[in-house]
Amino acid sequence: MKNPKLFLATISLFLFTGILSAQDEDDRRAPFPWDNGKLKVSDNRRFLQHENGKPFFWLGETAWLFPSRLNRDETGYFMEETARNGFNVIQVSVLHSLGAMNAYGHAALPDGFNFSGIDEAGEYNYWKHVDYIVQQARQRGIYIAIVCVWGGNVKSGNVSVEDAGKYGEFLAKRYGKYPNIIWLIGGDIRGDVKPEVWKTMATTIKSIDTEHLMGFHPFGRTLSATWFNGEPWLDFNMFQSGHRRYGQRRGDGDYTIDDYTEEDSWRFVERSLAFQPLKPVLDGEPSYEHIPQGLHDASQPRWQASDVRRYAYWSVFAGSCGHTYGHNSIMQMYRPGVASAYGAEMPWWDAVHDKGRMEMKYLKKLILAFPYFERIPDQSVIAGTNGVQYERAIATRGNDYILVYNYTNRRMEIDMTKISGTKKKAWWYSPVNGQTDYIGEFADGKQTFTHDSAYGAGNDWVLIITDAKVNYVENDLMEK
Repeated sequence: MKNPKLFLATISLFLFTGILSAQDEDDRRAPFPWDNGKLKVSDNRRFLQHENGKPFFWLGETAWLFPSRLNRDETGYFMEETARNGFNVIQVSVLHSLGAMNAYGHAALPDGFNFSGIDEAGEYNYWKHVDYIVQQARQRGIYIAIVCVWGGNVKSGNVSVEDAGKYGEFLAKRYGKYPNIIWLIGGDIRGDVKPEVWKTMATTIKSIDTEHLMGFHPFGRTLSATWFNGEPWLDFNMFQSGHRRYGQRRGDGDYTIDDYTEEDSWRFVERSLAFQPLKPVLDGEPSYEHIPQGLHDASQPRWQASDVRRYAYWSVFAGSCGHTYGHNSIMQMYRPGVASAYGAEMPWWDAVHDKGRMEMKYLKKLILAFPYFERIPDQSVIAGTNGVQYERAIATRGNDYILVYNYTNRRMEIDMTKISGTKKKAWWYSPVNGQTDYIGEFADGKQTFTHDSAYGAGNDWVLIITDAKVNYVENDLMEK
């Protein structure tokens, strides 16, 4: 949407055609995710689910500066577009800086970490705007993952342990009553930086709110399990695979990964799942669509839709319980006339229709089409030697199905004996448009597959193989 006036007219239309207010929620008859009960860790400790056993596949959107950049009208529009594309979690930094102000000029901390008089009568303050965001998300079946305070504020020493306790109590009492809350401690920071602050904030929130899940959003190329896996307040792990390309270090001193593995998001999943106690894990910040490779130099090539697909499928097929997408313009809610970070140039209202963002729903659709809790990563499905970097195929399977992601459409040999059935059926699934094409039926054993299109990075496909007796693809995946 190139015309700002047209954009304003569009969001105004949403207002006049019945965007629900918070008071109207009880009148809405559509089921909400939390109607299945609160979120919890699955019995096998690898996934998330609702209390009634319904799977919850985290498909997140990154909107760090949402509270300070968008007004009420824009909030409704963004929520509608986000829900329409299948996202069920929005990650928000509610205190990105201690001097944060919202679109209406209200400060988040007018009296520091003293919240006793924060809600003056008749004033639509910063936190009432955050309330509105949470309520609008609730009306659309979306969870808000609250990053309590961005890590740089703690690293600089501007948030004390005492502040963390006061702030944690305020957040828990204010937002713990909502069904659509997930807590994220940290915020782009290592867990060994001021750990006493993070632990105080986490334990304070958990002492008041025992109903909602909690994770930790770490620094680039790090994993929350490294510092907090044994903490009782940490329900699931999160890693930030980050924005670097292979071999791109930018002078990092304390490098936590091997050289030339920077894009291998699957490695973090394997590392996390090796920790005890076992906890679910997901990538909370991979390379954003349309952000410079390496992040800091706007002249560098930009990550594209095929890259964000690769990060997502590699991570989920390695065993993640979901995935978080990000876009350079959306994470900072960029618009013409405001300061641009990392070379953002596309208005956020155009970015919500960008290619990679529109394609994430096909991953969620694919994963939920098959028996959920039995799914495991299993690279032994790929016979022979697997590739490295972009050539790596990655496999996940259940008892009677196999899914293999291939980023370059290279020839691969698959051991179909890893699942049940004397006969197997096979399909190609497109991560670009969700279309499914039948390949044929095969006798059990090893079989070579390659799609009848070009070889090359970004020509990615998912190979689906099932026991010939089951009908997951026909019943749940193919377009009706």
